[in-house]
Amino acid sequence: MNSEKETFQSKNFISKSLFYRFSQFVGFLLGARFFVAALLTFALYVSTFFLFNQEESFRKFVFDFKVHGIIFCTVLTILAGGIINQFYDFEKDHVVKPFRTRLQSFISQKYFLYAYLFLSIISLGVAWFISHNVFIFFLVYQFFMWFYSHKLSRILFLNNLTFVSLTLYPFFGMMVYYETFSRKVLLMAIFLFLILLCIDIVKDTLTKSVDKAFGYTTIPNFFKNKTAKIIIISLLIITMAVSMKLITKTGITGFMAYYFAGGIFIMILCIYLMLTYTRKSKFVTLNILRLWVFVGIVAMLLNGIESKL
Repeated sequence: MNSEKETFQSKNFISKSLFYRFSQFVGFLLGARFFVAALLTFALYVSTFFLFNQEESFRKFVFDFKVHGIIFCTVLTILAGGIINQFYDFEKDHVVKPFRTRLQSFISQKYFLYAYLFLSIISLGVAWFISHNVFIFFLVYQFFMWFYSHKLSRILFLNNLTFVSLTLYPFFGMMVYYETFSRKVLLMAIFLFLILLCIDIVKDTLTKSVDKAFGYTTIPNFFKNKTAKIIIISLLIITMAVSMKLITKTGITGFMAYYFAGGIFIMILCIYLMLTYTRKSKFVTLNILRLWVFVGIVAMLLNGIESKL
């Protein structure tokens, strides 16, 4: 009888231990925003090969270890940025994202800081090995990642502009690396900047009260609802105008042409939703825009494959 009891207790202890370790692992992934980093990595590879890289064959691209090294440094920097951001936003996330912070509570904050330092150092070490210019590029990137989390995320306008700029910073680096400067690429960058800016501002409307309580000055909690709504709708109209410009003035074809044409109708739908300005309509708008960014990555991939065949 005692033997059966001990066996049961032993199994119970092992199951609790495994659950605890699994919770730690999931908490770390969420804290480092691993899934966001994975999506950005996919977007970087797709845009690098099919948009910025106009001359190299697929074989040369696969064996271009410098490019893979830069993307590797980017992923590590994004993971490190996610960790330092959740470190500064920990109290706010307790209210906004209780499930995520519950999982993160399985790991001490000091271990997140250790992981942040480790990822940052490895990223800079690999960047230094590639070239001094790449090292400086990532040193600047990491500094602004930290400075955004520490200070800029609480400052009106700068919070949204800096967040979106940091998201696009690696793509700008690849554009400079391949010296791919054209009207089409510029307009596509503006389109992506605007749609990400809309996403960030709409996201702030959903956390308006919490942001204000914790000292984050955002567009929704600084201005009246009407003004915030006008700003978001204006950005959506400008994004729609950029889509039209891409279709009519750049000679864009294939899946990307369909994507930007569809983007016009998506922006109209989002404008309609934002006119009601209810919590549900804002939440739906946020997820439609996020999905549309992902659709854009897939459209670029399909367009690139079609052009390479």
